[in-house]
Amino acid sequence: MKKCIICKIVGLLAGIGAINWLLVALLNFNLVTAVLGDMTIAAKAVYTLVGLSGIILLVALVKPCPCTK
Repeated sequence: MKKCIICKIVGLLAGIGAINWLLVALLNFNLVTAVLGDMTIAAKAVYTLVGLSGIILLVALVKPCPCTK
């Protein structure tokens, strides 16, 4: 199945968020804050994009991407 660029970006961001939470849970290490600083504008932007990606993926469970038609 072919995926559009938005679907690829959403999947990438959600994957980054999942890996970050895995590191937090297992190693008590937050990769985002280690790289970007604690709650800087850049870190907030990453958290916002990851959260929006999660919402988009949840919506995609019931409504497929228009690009896949």
